[in-house]
Amino acid sequence: MAKVVKKPVLPIYSVGFVWLAFALMGMLSSVWNYVFCGAASALCYAVVSALCPEKSVEVPEQPKKEEQPKTTGNKEIDDLLKERQRAISEMRRLNDAIEDEKISDQIDHLEAVTGKIIDHVAQNPKKLPQIRKFMNYYLPTTLKILNAYDRMDDTGISGENISATKDKVERMLDTIVKAFDKQLDGLFGAEALDISTDITVMENLLAREGFGPMNIEP
Repeated sequence: MAKVVKKPVLPIYSVGFVWLAFALMGMLSSVWNYVFCGAASALCYAVVSALCPEKSVEVPEQPKKEEQPKTTGNKEIDDLLKERQRAISEMRRLNDAIEDEKISDQIDHLEAVTGKIIDHVAQNPKKLPQIRKFMNYYLPTTLKILNAYDRMDDTGISGENISATKDKVERMLDTIVKAFDKQLDGLFGAEALDISTDITVMENLLAREGFGPMNIEP
């Protein structure tokens, strides 16, 4: 329930009544009569407002309309974007929970790279097959490993099993970061090949025109 202040309408009606009474009595024939009527209506408004104070009433809150998720028209891409949101939210939660500064920086990096990978594929759906393994194994397994680290770290003890496992996770994260970077880099393989071909063609053309590397002025 939400409280709403309800203003009484009687004071407004009383002002209208004063002006109507003055008009019916022919007392609006001069400027002074208008001034007197204005003062009388103001006084009447104040008196009636004092007699009829504002009231607070409770009204049921209107349910908020749930925002419908935007769709791309491609179910696979829509599901991919939902997974992006879920994974990044989980990374942020883990980042807040894990106090180790190095791991925190690594999670920041993984979050940024994950967003870039999925955003790029969302804009280039034909590349979706290239990240199947990333989405089905690398990303969920990384989150699983980080969750295990968080649970063990939260115990606050340094037992043999806990310490050994945490050390393994810390070493593994260096490799995971490299794997995520390689996945993002791999998405640009075709573009890199195209640009490399264009550069080779232009170099050959420029060389025939006398603009070889030795002939280009700095």
